[in-house]
Amino acid sequence: MATETIIQEIEQLTDAVIAAEPEFFRVHVRIKPTNNIKVFIDGDNGVSIEKCVHFNRKLYKLIEEKGFFPSGDFSLEVSSPGVDEPLKLHRQYNKNIGRFVEVMFLDGTKKEGKLVQVAESDIILEFITGKGKKAETQQLVIPFNNIKTTTVQIKF
Repeated sequence: MATETIIQEIEQLTDAVIAAEPEFFRVHVRIKPTNNIKVFIDGDNGVSIEKCVHFNRKLYKLIEEKGFFPSGDFSLEVSSPGVDEPLKLHRQYNKNIGRFVEVMFLDGTKKEGKLVQVAESDIILEFITGKGKKAETQQLVIPFNNIKTTTVQIKF
């Protein structure tokens, strides 16, 4: 069975496992050549390690029963996407309102700012230009179709 087909099947299994808890959602499924399956799940209020373990156990049994990998030769990791993972879903943008993000545009340019609003087709980024008394807060509307990646920035 092709890897792409297995990924689609695992996405469906993941959706079924988390369906009873609508605050959680699947972000991404990836399979490495070593049959290491990585399932990224997020939640509107984050996802705890306990929840990841709970979903992992249920999903592992289902994958084993399906027999995608002969002789059970696979490993499964269920986790939330790390801070280095770009936002992929509209729902992830919503949960990160108020945080600083870096937006990379399709043309390769970047803009950093605070994510202040998320609409159906765009986001609004707030940033400061100038320094001291000349500092001005500005807002930029960025259409989703102009965004290559958006990554949350950790500020200390």
